[in-house]
Amino acid sequence: MQIEFDGAAQTVTGSQHLLHVNGHTLLLDCGLFQGRRVESYQRNRTFHYDPTGVEAVILSHAHIDHSGNLPNLVKNGYAGPIYATPATAQLADIMLRDAGHIQEADAEFINRKIRKQSEPPVEPLYTLQDATHVAEHLHSVSYDTAFEPVPGVTARLVDAGHILGSSAVILDIHEDGRSFRLWYSGDIGRRNMPLLRDPVLPKDADYLLMECTYGDESHTDPSAAFEHFRQVLVRTVRRGGKVIVPAFAVGRTQELVYFLNETIERGEVPPIPVYVDSPLAVEASKVFMKHTECYDEETLEFVRTERHPALNFKQLTYVGSVDESKAINDKKGPMVIISASGMAETGRILHHLRNNIEDPRNTVMIISYQAPETLGRRLAEGQKRVRIFGEEYDVRAEVANVEGLSAHAGQRMLLKYAQSAGPHLKRIMLVHGEQKPAGAFSSQLHANGFKHVLYPALHDVIEI
Repeated sequence: MQIEFDGAAQTVTGSQHLLHVNGHTLLLDCGLFQGRRVESYQRNRTFHYDPTGVEAVILSHAHIDHSGNLPNLVKNGYAGPIYATPATAQLADIMLRDAGHIQEADAEFINRKIRKQSEPPVEPLYTLQDATHVAEHLHSVSYDTAFEPVPGVTARLVDAGHILGSSAVILDIHEDGRSFRLWYSGDIGRRNMPLLRDPVLPKDADYLLMECTYGDESHTDPSAAFEHFRQVLVRTVRRGGKVIVPAFAVGRTQELVYFLNETIERGEVPPIPVYVDSPLAVEASKVFMKHTECYDEETLEFVRTERHPALNFKQLTYVGSVDESKAINDKKGPMVIISASGMAETGRILHHLRNNIEDPRNTVMIISYQAPETLGRRLAEGQKRVRIFGEEYDVRAEVANVEGLSAHAGQRMLLKYAQSAGPHLKRIMLVHGEQKPAGAFSSQLHANGFKHVLYPALHDVIEI
């Protein structure tokens, strides 16, 4: 068997791992590479392999860096099944449609700017219509259900604890008279996070293909982060302010909604209005509410005890239309507004920041990593004046950085994950991590007795 690394190799985006086994070809994930515009466009439109030769795809979860190039794969002739858990299949459908819409809107915006310069128009990476075709290929497979994606390979999906429906992929492979197990981690979640079960740890693996995004740092306990969140919320309410939270639409938003549900129900914070204002977050939350089979026991017990859904409660409003979104800014008094995008670069969050950032009663809560040169990063770094929609605003609102809510496992959990693989583990292959965290984690693995640790480069091929 050969593994060809065609994405998320020595970087954290664009996961694509191509397996050649028994004369057949199987693809693990088909993510969107994200980077400089020209490079991203070229890499995502041009596959290093022939999509028509791929016989099956297994999708670990719906995040765009793992699923986002499926529309191009199908557009370039892929005709086979895309296996995923039921929750992942539904989330991927809505996220890819949203991505297609964004690609079209971005291309239209660029073309308006370059039309005056008589330059040729750009094409979107893919369209909304391209994205809708992916749903025709999605095949739902429940956790712990065996299926045969290609001859000689028996696959099972187990809970990765990262986002709703996320999975690790177990491949029991029979080839040339030998049998072995390849375990692909997908993105590894964390223990004791709200809503979802903890990750299933590897067992009896011969080869481990695993992510190492946070291989150089260990996270603090998530309970400490949520307590920090609660303290910020309480002091903002006391001064009559609004809490504005830029949050990713899938995963982080739903965790915050559940946390607010719990804390309000228990009387730990006042019963103030909570608004989720992001079309994608609203659609994703509907999927979350359908798939209670993915909830952990604590969440299910809360639902049973309090007799109302985990992601819906009296004070919560899911905002649909643009007019409803605008109306929030006319409301007075304490409230929480959760809106996308998570780095405050696009979307409705910009309108809420523009309307509230100069009021010292309010708080902007930063709860996730903010990339350089984004508005979120400028706020997190404490800049006192920022530009929104081309206008300058004084940052008079409190800016609170709440760390520790990452959905990725940190170094300690990653090490535990590798150590659980069993005594027959022959090789670890690290993906989905930049050089610094990968190097730090490799050193930890070597120090703990793992001798064969690889960090493949893009398009490397490894023989197993």
